[in-house]
Amino acid sequence: MELEKELIQACLRNDRLAQRQLYQKYAGGMLVVCMRYVNNKAEAEDILQDAFIKVFQHLANFRGESTLGAWIKRIVVNTALRHIQNTYTFDDLEAVDRPNGKIEDGMSGLQGLQFQELLALIHQLPKGCQTIFNLFAIEGFQHNEIAAMLQISEGTSKSQYARAKQLLQQALLVEQKRAANNIH
Repeated sequence: MELEKELIQACLRNDRLAQRQLYQKYAGGMLVVCMRYVNNKAEAEDILQDAFIKVFQHLANFRGESTLGAWIKRIVVNTALRHIQNTYTFDDLEAVDRPNGKIEDGMSGLQGLQFQELLALIHQLPKGCQTIFNLFAIEGFQHNEIAAMLQISEGTSKSQYARAKQLLQQALLVEQKRAANNIH
């Protein structure tokens, strides 16, 4: 923890080596976060770049109430959300029908699924479902927080999450059938 404080202080003094060290320490993990929100690496790298600019601009505001990594992740997620809001429309979120049938809380079929395979399935979701699934299931935000971030209703967040789970379940079934057919 003391080394992290020293690194932060050096960054605040505009020490380029310290800034590079901070970036290298967190960039890999934060790129993975960005990739959960957009479909291609170049777009994710742009978001990451924008996020780290904000990190360095606001590093003096870091109060240590959470870990530095958690603070940076919050900036990365918010930057990704702003990118999505500026690039894609959320106007159609309110119009999405609630899914038919009951969706279980657990996502059966995820066992044995590799991260990249799951990420590919998530990227196939409509942008609203994808974003809300990431925020709720992966980042751990509550629906009221998501609603405030995206300026949508809490009900819309819940219905989009349920729809995302339904679509992922369907995609998993297709993948399982494809895998079973390849075995025989």
